[in-house]
Amino acid sequence: MIKVEIDEGSGFCFGVVTAINKAEEELAKGETLYCLGDIVHNSREVERLKTMGLITINREEFKQLRNAKVLLRAHGEPPETYMIARENNIEIIDATCPVVLRLQKRIKQEFLQDAANDEKQIVIYGKNGHAEVLGLVGQTDGKAIVIEKAEEVKKLDLNKSVRLFSQTTKSLDEFQEIVAYIKQNISPEATFEYYDTICRQVANRMPKLREFAATHDLIFFVSGKKSSNGKMLFEECLKVNANSHLIDNEKEIDPSLLQNVQSIGVCGATSTPKWLMEKIYSHIQSLIEESK
Repeated sequence: MIKVEIDEGSGFCFGVVTAINKAEEELAKGETLYCLGDIVHNSREVERLKTMGLITINREEFKQLRNAKVLLRAHGEPPETYMIARENNIEIIDATCPVVLRLQKRIKQEFLQDAANDEKQIVIYGKNGHAEVLGLVGQTDGKAIVIEKAEEVKKLDLNKSVRLFSQTTKSLDEFQEIVAYIKQNISPEATFEYYDTICRQVANRMPKLREFAATHDLIFFVSGKKSSNGKMLFEECLKVNANSHLIDNEKEIDPSLLQNVQSIGVCGATSTPKWLMEKIYSHIQSLIEESK
């Protein structure tokens, strides 16, 4: 008998849960509600909320809106978004994650503290163009330098002082690698300060996820293709279990993978809803029944 298990630690982080709860509360009132960008990087959850009435808009559409109600998702927004909202009489339902909000404030404070100093670089370890990173860079009038990978640290001018921050969902190991490189190579005349702003709810999942992936013959990692957190956590699964597969929904499961395995694990990103993992669990169980 094949054992199938859902990872208890997988599923939405508290920031995403709060954003979705706020959306559902507003939609229950029966009023029109817009969301600036996908509320979560998971197409199935976006579709579910769309059926409830949530209208997803992009930045250009947001600029054209007047006298409307708009939800800001957990990723956070740059100051420009709030300015447009005030000008266009848009009511903001702010679901920015508290961890992201604190990070935005710290970066803004650091930027304003010495805004005229060209000898200081504000550096953000994060994914270029990611919603959260756009919000963080916005706190510095677009002047922050974004590095996506540890090797990109070499493009920094280490004759200048560095203030290093991180997108909340990035890899803690790689962040520490960047810190070590700057410490070793920065000019003695320059100063270096770093702020470990990685969300521990995300970072703490990694060892548990690796443990979960290692205890099963086959892993289905459920994540939206747009989720950077999903890509990172899936890589962690692959490190300990080469028989790990990234899927968006149950239709992407190849039934032949279920042959010659004793245990199957289902896990996911911080942007993966529990209901979707449960749906995939049920689909796997039905495939097992059919193969008997």
